Amino acid sequence: MKNKILLSSILISFFIISFNVQPVNSANKQKINLSKGYNNKNIKSGNLSTDYTIEQALSDINKFQLNTLNIPVKIEIDTLSSSDMIINKSSEEKAITLINQLKGKNKNINIILEPYPWIAQGTKVETEWKPDNISTFFSNWKLNVLKPLIDAIAMPYNVTALNIGSNFVNMECEEKNWCDIIDYVRKYYKGLVTYRTNKWDTASWAPDSITAYKNKLNNKLFSKLDFISIAAYFELTNNSTNTIENLVKSIEDSQISVDGLIRHQNIKQEIKNFYNKWNKPIFFGELGFPKIDKASFHPWNPYENNTINNIEQANCFEAYRREFENESWFLGFSVFSIGEQSSDKRYYPSEESTVVIRNWYSNK
Repeated sequence: MKNKILLSSILISFFIISFNVQPVNSANKQKINLSKGYNNKNIKSGNLSTDYTIEQALSDINKFQLNTLNIPVKIEIDTLSSSDMIINKSSEEKAITLINQLKGKNKNINIILEPYPWIAQGTKVETEWKPDNISTFFSNWKLNVLKPLIDAIAMPYNVTALNIGSNFVNMECEEKNWCDIIDYVRKYYKGLVTYRTNKWDTASWAPDSITAYKNKLNNKLFSKLDFISIAAYFELTNNSTNTIENLVKSIEDSQISVDGLIRHQNIKQEIKNFYNKWNKPIFFGELGFPKIDKASFHPWNPYENNTINNIEQANCFEAYRREFENESWFLGFSVFSIGEQSSDKRYYPSEESTVVIRNWYSNK
């Protein structure tokens, strides 16, 4: 019962905050509309690719039957060692235009706003970012990224949730700095606050992996969030193709083998441990699989091979649906990625995956 009360409270807050996405002023406040039935429903979101088109984003809301969009704003960073960064103004303006169009089309879509690290013009990934001056990084991230986004978008447009950081593998351990950042953000932003942590690997025969997981689990930054976001690119099997049943099994007992040793990682339990530890609902801030063979091997690598396999991608989504859809501590998921579907977009859901995504929460 405690689990259900907590989840309901977060969900009600989530869906109440963003019903009015027009700029707010004291003279013209609209009443919150609860007639749409969004409260108490799980979050069903899509991560927009950084090169999304507004037309495709609007279309994908209907295609996948979403109630939420994760909108990125590019944060320009020169190199993987840079501690300085600036907001890409074109990306910021496009986000505002999209939010306004959502309101204009009377779509009650919730918004998660994400400052997206655009490193070396998008050629480098945030998981490898290691600023050369950690104090400068946190100061700049707070003052040059989060505060301006709060002032320009999050507050005036009643953004539902702000993602204060994503997949910062080399900075996440700075517990005190992140806690200070969250306290600072809450002074100026009244919506929900989250942080997206990157996936992890554990194996009993690799004690360092267990230690790293425990350190992540015990990081106090998670205690200060409204909900915990995870980029769920967990490695499940070495197989090129899998049945749904085998993938379901692998989420609780990873079949990945390294030098002949099977990992046997209980991914589901390790995820739930974050809820058990911090009493915060769990949200898959990124859930994506490339539509290729071995989609379950390295879900984070869309170029593992060039053998297109729409079914394997769909089977991965279905396995996660079966494992997490009915868990009381599970807040929801965000599909990675939508808003642009040219041929190089290997994460964009196939027709088979679209059916699975549409079915997720369809009876709730």
